[in-house]
Amino acid sequence: MKTTTVSKVLRVYIGENDIFSGGPLYGAIVARLRDAGIAGVSVFHGIEGYGAHRRLHTQRLEVLFQGLPVVIEAVDTPEHIEQALATVETMDIEALVTVTDTTAIRYVKG
Repeated sequence: MKTTTVSKVLRVYIGENDIFSGGPLYGAIVARLRDAGIAGVSVFHGIEGYGAHRRLHTQRLEVLFQGLPVVIEAVDTPEHIEQALATVETMDIEALVTVTDTTAIRYVKG
């Protein structure tokens, strides 16, 4: 069975070494999004990139200690993503956040 819904994607761009309350920031964000009831969240580990401070983060050995980029991606209804965005905003963190419109297609064996 195929279900199609109008949805939004929330992406939070951070570094793998970013800390929040003594643990990894990405873990804290995922936990908060889960507690908020977001339908789906994934964390992606980048192999190279840079952000606002323009410091290159890469897998190459010479700069490995700087930490690689991480993207947390959440997909849900527009209302739930707006709530998720409000949750992330309360964390007082450094991050780049994007929200985009999308169509979610779910396939379920039936």
